[in-house]
Amino acid sequence: MAYTLPPLPYPNNALEPSIDATTMEIHHDRHHKAYVDNLNKALEGQAAFQNKKIEDLLREINKVPENIRTAVRNNGGGHANHSMFWEIMTKGGGEPTGPLGDDIKKTFGDFVGFKTKLKEAAMGRFGSGWGWLVWGGGKLQIISTANQDSPYMEQHIPILGIDVWEHAYYLKYQNKRADYIDAWWNVVNWPAVAKRYSEAKAGK
Repeated sequence: MAYTLPPLPYPNNALEPSIDATTMEIHHDRHHKAYVDNLNKALEGQAAFQNKKIEDLLREINKVPENIRTAVRNNGGGHANHSMFWEIMTKGGGEPTGPLGDDIKKTFGDFVGFKTKLKEAAMGRFGSGWGWLVWGGGKLQIISTANQDSPYMEQHIPILGIDVWEHAYYLKYQNKRADYIDAWWNVVNWPAVAKRYSEAKAGK
């Protein structure tokens, strides 16, 4: 069974002005589609891996045959990362409430401290990569990964992630990654993030 490109859950211009419509179109329709196409191509003839959920495929990345592992790592990670990325954005912003909001404050001191630490992780990633809030080791953690590496490869569950590849922001923000990160908080879909958090804690 081939992996498929999920549709955007909103129009390309839905996240304006924080993320422009042209960036969304190129990011989803070209970049994400290329990850899906290249992942399927890499897994041709590999029935044992083709039918896995993408999360399980990445958790077991070291079991993938060595001759295709890098392609699966890059493109499978890109597929999983972006599938989550579209879901946790909307015309949102604000702060999380409920158990997620409480746990963020307990873990990072307050919401401002959490935003600062995640921004540091995203800004500190040299070149392309991601900044993440993950559930791992029974607690919330902030990490960053290179390229399209996924937290699933480290046995963490991604709760929230910000894409800091230049294709995610360069048309609007050029080399001002910090400005993009600051604007990105305006489109975080906290209910969707909270759902991921509750499912991660429950082991789903």
